Amino acid sequence: MNPLKSIGGTLTSGVLLAVIIAYVTKGQHMNMGTPLNSVAVWIHVFAGVTWIGLLYYFNFVQVPALGEAAGDEGGPGGAGIAKYVAPRALWWFRWGALATWLSGATVLHLKGYLHQAFSLGMGVEGGDQYAMTIGVGAWLGTVMLFNVWVLIWPNQKKVLGMVEATPEQVAKAKNIAFMASRSNTLMSIPMLMSMIGPGHGWFM
Repeated sequence: MNPLKSIGGTLTSGVLLAVIIAYVTKGQHMNMGTPLNSVAVWIHVFAGVTWIGLLYYFNFVQVPALGEAAGDEGGPGGAGIAKYVAPRALWWFRWGALATWLSGATVLHLKGYLHQAFSLGMGVEGGDQYAMTIGVGAWLGTVMLFNVWVLIWPNQKKVLGMVEATPEQVAKAKNIAFMASRSNTLMSIPMLMSMIGPGHGWFM
């Protein structure tokens, strides 16, 4: 059976290939980190790509496309996307967000920086630039996670008809979810800079 014919098989094969590559290329350059920390970072990056990739898909592709579909008289409309694509994408989106935050917190904990990051390095005498920079990213990610689970997902369920709502409630839910999603897109830009920056001389 071809593993590429299912998403589970594809993901499993990708993980196995990555493990093989890590084993074959292991050398002195890999002695700087611990295996557990490396796995946590790997999960964090994978989950983050999933989360932010879908965030950008929603904002750059789906929302504009649905807007065009709504204005296309006699066209196919957006019912297929709303019924089949959006719920599946939102599943990966919200769980990707949670996995990103949890794995990121795990990485900070393993490095001994969890408290320092969330206190923005202010608990250290003279301050801690690394903790402040990574902490800004951690706080932005936390606000974004809140938006996903408290604002975007509950309101999208109303928009997609997964829970009962009046037309007025749907209109309000659509606006709340839209603004929260756009806010997350805005925050993702400095968040990514702050997350990557500490390992590359603060900025990039």
